[in-house]
Amino acid sequence: MDDQKINKSYLINIYIVLVLYSINLFSQNPSKQDSTSIISYADKIIIKINIDTQTETYVINDKRTNTSLSLSPNSNVKTSLSVDYKFIGMSLGFSPKYIVGNDDNFLKGKTSFINYSFRCFFNNWTQEVIYKNTQGYYVKNTQDFIPNWTNGKDPHIQFPDLKTIKWGGNTSYILNDEFSLRNVVYQNEWQRKSTGSFIPSLEYFFNRLSNKVNALKIFENAFNIQFSPSYYYTFVVHENWFISTFISPKLGMRFSNYQEGGNRIIFKEKKQHIISELDGGLQLGFSSKKIIFGVKANFYMNWYNDSKTTTVIENKVYTKMYFGYRFNSPKILQKKIKWINEKI
Repeated sequence: MDDQKINKSYLINIYIVLVLYSINLFSQNPSKQDSTSIISYADKIIIKINIDTQTETYVINDKRTNTSLSLSPNSNVKTSLSVDYKFIGMSLGFSPKYIVGNDDNFLKGKTSFINYSFRCFFNNWTQEVIYKNTQGYYVKNTQDFIPNWTNGKDPHIQFPDLKTIKWGGNTSYILNDEFSLRNVVYQNEWQRKSTGSFIPSLEYFFNRLSNKVNALKIFENAFNIQFSPSYYYTFVVHENWFISTFISPKLGMRFSNYQEGGNRIIFKEKKQHIISELDGGLQLGFSSKKIIFGVKANFYMNWYNDSKTTTVIENKVYTKMYFGYRFNSPKILQKKIKWINEKI
């Protein structure tokens, strides 16, 4: 037993050293560190809280009956906490139930939401991996299906077992060395001069949708891959203030596998779709040596033809506020990096 504890402790120490070595190795890259255009805060630990109104609403249009079904989760306000240090960062997102707009379970049903993301930076490359899980949706346009239904008084049609799971990532490359994406998105750099950049990105996500109605189970597995020639521009309007905007058209493919059944499968179908997407936004931000905060207004549209008669549209229009603080890294972490420097 003692040998197992020693081996376990030894392996943990090796793992910590390898992680710190990687952090030190990539933090030594001088290409964008404190240049004339960009100030790096990679040696600081940045803790940030984000509050946003991002809600994923799915609109299914049936051309045969000229009807639409609008599905939305009961989570109008979300919160996330993020930590960034050196070339890595991570975030945890959730939907607090005590906030107004998330607490009307009687009318819209209960929604659970969780979101994890991990990101890293290598020179001009940015890599992000995410996991998102949402369960519990309601029909926003219930009045189209129930006569004499009254909004704010009568409950919406609800799908408590409808669940969407999404995991995947995106890989981006910043073409202009004088532009800082990390200033706009993660706030661990400061861009001194106004400039912009094309940022080509490749996104790849696995999506799973599942639902249960009595004994009938429904699920769809889908894989999306798409390319985006995004463009960002940052206006430096003051020593500590900036305005940034971006536009991101996307085009790709969706491969889906749909099944229905209970104890046995009664229907299944495989499809391929061309998907189109448009993403954009405007941001006002403040950054000093220690304090950062800002507000964003973003929009998002995703659509594809599920069949000759059905179109699926996903819309998002939301605002986001963030506030963060830059801390000096702990001495024990600085000592580890210093020790690694002395050994290499």
